[in-house]
Amino acid sequence: MTTTTLFTTLTFADPRRAMAFLEAVGFTRRAVYTDPTDDDVIVHAQYAWGDRGGIMFGSPRDERSQPGQGDFEDRVGVGSCYCVVATDEDVDDRHAVALAAGATSVQEPMSPDYGGRTCTVRDAEGNQWTFGSYPGE
Repeated sequence: MTTTTLFTTLTFADPRRAMAFLEAVGFTRRAVYTDPTDDDVIVHAQYAWGDRGGIMFGSPRDERSQPGQGDFEDRVGVGSCYCVVATDEDVDDRHAVALAAGATSVQEPMSPDYGGRTCTVRDAEGNQWTFGSYPGE
């Protein structure tokens, strides 16, 4: 089993809507913990991207009680994440699926000079999601 060593962290004003979007574009739910007094407040959620990446997120901290957690800044809708997909065709598919799940297109699928294929969408809360077949060097 591969251990994920890097997570993008986000805050969603509507984490339930975010979970539906994430599952639509290919993330896999690993864990969701809610506030014991309010099931609508997500204290911690973890979703995997394949076997090597992932995100962690929750509701804004002012909606949950976490004493001793420090002075975290929870900003909704300012995240950006690059998600590697297996093929160029997967980029086009993720773009279409993301739009059907409520995202708006920032960049239509295209093939940059450095290789692969890429597209970018913005989810309902403003986070940007780039799907690309370029795996990096």
